[in-house]
Amino acid sequence: MTANALMSLRAAPSRLRQARRQLLETGELADGLLDPRLQASWLRSRAFGLTPEGRAQGVPHASAAQLARSLEQRRALLAQARPVMEFVAEQVKASDSLVILADPQGMLLHALGDDGFADKAARVALRPGAVWLEQWRGSNAIGTALADGRPVVINGAEHFLERNGFLTCAAAPIADSSGALLGVLDISGDRRGYHPHTLGLARSAARMIEHQLFQARHGSGLVLRLHARPEGLDTVTEGLLALADDGMILGANGLGLEWLGLNSAALGRCTVEAALGLSMQTLLGDGLLAQPRQLQRADGSLLYGRLDGARLRARAAVSAPAVSALPALPSRSAPPDTAVPASDALSALDTGDAAVQGLLSRARRVLGKPIALLLQGESGVGKELLARACHQSGPRRSGPFVAINCAALPESLIEAELFGYRPGAFTGALKEGAPGLLRQAHGGTLFLDEIGDMPLALQARLLRVLQERLVSPLGGGPAVAVDFALICASHRRLRDEVESQRFREDLYYRINGLSLLIPPLRQRRDFATLVERLLKDAEPTRKLSVAPELLAALGAHPWPGNLRQLANVLRTCCALLDGAEAQIDWSHLPDDIAEDLNAAAQAARAPALPPLTPAVDSALDLRLQSSRCVQQALALAQGNRSEAARRLGVSRNTLYRKMREAGLEPGQGGGFE
Repeated sequence: MTANALMSLRAAPSRLRQARRQLLETGELADGLLDPRLQASWLRSRAFGLTPEGRAQGVPHASAAQLARSLEQRRALLAQARPVMEFVAEQVKASDSLVILADPQGMLLHALGDDGFADKAARVALRPGAVWLEQWRGSNAIGTALADGRPVVINGAEHFLERNGFLTCAAAPIADSSGALLGVLDISGDRRGYHPHTLGLARSAARMIEHQLFQARHGSGLVLRLHARPEGLDTVTEGLLALADDGMILGANGLGLEWLGLNSAALGRCTVEAALGLSMQTLLGDGLLAQPRQLQRADGSLLYGRLDGARLRARAAVSAPAVSALPALPSRSAPPDTAVPASDALSALDTGDAAVQGLLSRARRVLGKPIALLLQGESGVGKELLARACHQSGPRRSGPFVAINCAALPESLIEAELFGYRPGAFTGALKEGAPGLLRQAHGGTLFLDEIGDMPLALQARLLRVLQERLVSPLGGGPAVAVDFALICASHRRLRDEVESQRFREDLYYRINGLSLLIPPLRQRRDFATLVERLLKDAEPTRKLSVAPELLAALGAHPWPGNLRQLANVLRTCCALLDGAEAQIDWSHLPDDIAEDLNAAAQAARAPALPPLTPAVDSALDLRLQSSRCVQQALALAQGNRSEAARRLGVSRNTLYRKMREAGLEPGQGGGFE
């Protein structure tokens, strides 16, 4: 990052006063009065309808419940950020400062620091739950860092709102290994204690958090560590690349991208061979696990690199003659076949998405161990596919895989189907009885799909089986010992089902040994690879492709049915191809999907709300600002009009009137009360 990109936005007080006066009088700023970044931020603040001496109306502030939900949603970020924040807070102790973590929407999640300054900061809502986006608070370090994605200092009168002028704030963005913005780390204090080193401390803290997040997500995979000096490896100043087996760069930290001259758009598209001129075969064959070596960048300069990761160590262990890649099951009935193939069913599911790669790595760690898997995610994301891959990749793969859809079995029959029955146990029973599906899974894997739909009475019986590993059939008779690996799945959020008393809490903790959340298709970064795989499954004997324009449109579609829906659409497209055609185009789409894609394209071409300019008539300016505030409040409240009215500080009747004035009829738009 260049010095200009990091420079704190210092300006002489006289220039700040001149710039503020000019902006108020003319709505413009002459070049040279302010640093360009600060100038752009002030102009954005003015366009949002803010005035330096005023306060924004209806500034959002989360309730305790909303803040709790946000903390839960950002749990992974908080887990890595809190220790770093505690360290930074210790460094700035007794300096009238706060260390603050904000989410990508500008909501303050967590704050540590001096109590006396915290009370002073609370007067301007610098506390958890408040939202510090520029549109509500004007130029400020958190909002401005979120707006332009770079570290920044906003000191004293550089804040657009005069009421925030007592603050000095330094903030640095935090990004994940895919380049997505996760939030901002901010150090705020009294402007009289401003120190230019504070920005460096904030940047270092953000880098430490990013490093920890990368390790948590990719540490078990293949990681290429880079640094200009060999002794810099394994420090927070190293560049990090997460690699697939074929050398594709799946994820990276900021330094990793910077040193290779890449940006986040290259992730999932660029290979390490293209970036460094070295194939994965060369990297793996050169013994980089033990010793770093020099690597040459595209510009000819040198870096030191070392390949690392549990997967690499496991591969080395498999190649050793007397070492087993996975421990044998402690169970007396586990099959003796425990060797792991070089390319197994779990590896086949790795199509380049970093989130999926992470959950596959975590699933692999518990294979062969007495730990139940709980797979959660929307319908159609591939929960059963992952369950089967876990079975086929584990030491029980020669045993049975018994899948039971708890939502599909009639409630009157599910008990008999699961536990089995003795001859004559009930009317209609087979005269020879039935062993039941739980016993059929003995020695293999039991997959309970949609377990959230299991009746409460049966949940109690299942819990007893899982605890005692004994099945008692209906109609009496001796209990039978069973031994199986357990995988459960649900499209429901089982924690919410427990709170609603629709699912037993004791059963939830029994089946939740390792919980894996499978991302929906719309959040995955491997869409093109998935399409290629699904086409191969649909037509294994033909080499088919999708027209580039159509592939882009399909990739932008929300896919509420996820992988299942995409697979069905592609299967239909393949059936509609003529014998000589090898490329799927718009004419091959089912009508409903074609209609959805065309509607999305038309919506994308719709004109946006025009930006405000000083030349706009003042009455029109007020109407536009009112319209924007209403739209923003509705968006933040996710369509809930009561919540939007609360955020704006007006009654619902006033909100309805403002909606009509803005052309947003209260009866339209699908919002809820």
